[in-house]
Amino acid sequence: MRTTRLAATIAIVMAAGGAPCGSAVAAECGALAGMRVADGRVIAATPVNPPFTIVSPYRSEPAEVAVPFCRVQGVLRPSEDSDIRFEVWLPPPGAWNGRYEGVGNGGFAGSLIYTGMANALAGGYAVSATDTGHGADGTDARWAIGHPEKVIDFGERSIHVTAIAAKAVIAAYYGRAAERAYFSGCSDGGREALVEAERYPDDYDGIVAGAPANAWVKLVTTAMWNETALAAEPGSAIPPDKLAVISHAVHAACHATGGVVGAPEQCRFDPATLACPPGGEGGACLSRPQIAALDKIYGGPRDAAGHPVFPGFAPGGEEGPAGWALWITGRPGQAPLQLQFGTGFYSGMVYEDPTWTLKRFDLGPDLAAAAAKLGAVLDATDPDLSRFRAHGGKLITYHGWYDAAIPPQNSVDFLAAVQAKNGGAAATDGFYRLFMMPGMGHCRGGPGEDAIGGVFGPSAPVRDATHDVVEALARWVEQGVAPEKLVASAYAHGQPSQGVASERVLTPYGR
Repeated sequence: MRTTRLAATIAIVMAAGGAPCGSAVAAECGALAGMRVADGRVIAATPVNPPFTIVSPYRSEPAEVAVPFCRVQGVLRPSEDSDIRFEVWLPPPGAWNGRYEGVGNGGFAGSLIYTGMANALAGGYAVSATDTGHGADGTDARWAIGHPEKVIDFGERSIHVTAIAAKAVIAAYYGRAAERAYFSGCSDGGREALVEAERYPDDYDGIVAGAPANAWVKLVTTAMWNETALAAEPGSAIPPDKLAVISHAVHAACHATGGVVGAPEQCRFDPATLACPPGGEGGACLSRPQIAALDKIYGGPRDAAGHPVFPGFAPGGEEGPAGWALWITGRPGQAPLQLQFGTGFYSGMVYEDPTWTLKRFDLGPDLAAAAAKLGAVLDATDPDLSRFRAHGGKLITYHGWYDAAIPPQNSVDFLAAVQAKNGGAAATDGFYRLFMMPGMGHCRGGPGEDAIGGVFGPSAPVRDATHDVVEALARWVEQGVAPEKLVASAYAHGQPSQGVASERVLTPYGR
């Protein structure tokens, strides 16, 4: 009887396109197992009681869940080569806030971001996540070789079909559809967020796009430009101890306050001021090849005619655990993440040749080849958000000025493009806000305040519309109150248990 009732409920919900239906009847958790959803099915549905800790096979950070929930696991196969794994976590009916949140990925994906799911669940959300169609470490793109459909799943399809499946599961479990749907992601998850806004504007009512890797092809090509600059000639490499020298000079030149450059885009730091005297290349100075490399990293790639291709990195984020040593310059015995991503992209996705390395990189032809083959699938750079706007959608982007993975100027430039396409700054302000965060690194970390909620960053100290970016988005969608400010927090010693050490009021960029 339970299976028959569940099947009828699903049929009603799917026929109504996910809209609330008074005749729908709630299901028990276990009864969801075997449920058919668009392009796939639920393979397991298990009640979970705390304490519960889970770690992804490809991510080391454990997610700890302190509330009970129904864990739904499923698989979606929109193409013959698709194998999209997804989960939906459902709080008990009495604890559900009526909302649904989709959680984005990072890197080349390959795993579910359980920490983001746990944070959403703790706030009363029904939440979903997906591996985007493959299982792998986030810097590994070998799975793409010979699998164009999997690249499409990663690029755009998996996030969309997961939203459809999750909404059906939610409606079947609670006996009614979610009242509102939100998406939150950072990095590749920020790219996924803009894919949703641009291509599937009806999937979500509100979207948070943190540090979006939306200009994917140019971004990853920029990574290879940087690595080529650091290997251009003997002595071009910048060792970790020189990053402190650069950072000190930047903070002095850019009038940093409290150890943070407040407006890096207004600072014109000249690396030549760090030039070593003739014959003395030790200590607090840089060699001529190092200065040349630094100029290219700050300036961004240029084509053969000298025209800019993509923004360079803002001054200020060079030093620190999540700074340039991790992403750009590398550490002893550890290749920088940009080199790993760039090599993975070109060897796995563009040329499908595992022997391809940095030595074969040539900016002009490689960028052209990547754009022609993958730009339409991976990039989310279309500033025409008119359909999302017409749906009533609201969009918030946040980006750290000390980001060493994705040039923060990219988010500023995208805002300008959206304004130009959507009726100007005032009109755009009605549905899209950008918050730039001084001193924050890539999605989190850095000497600045970085706790505003979201997927990868620390949870906000207070889950309200002032401190938590998703709650600010929900208030904007549901009450029409646009976020005029967000309060970012920094925890003492980086530990939430130690309390808030400082706060920074963020206002929409351009105000």
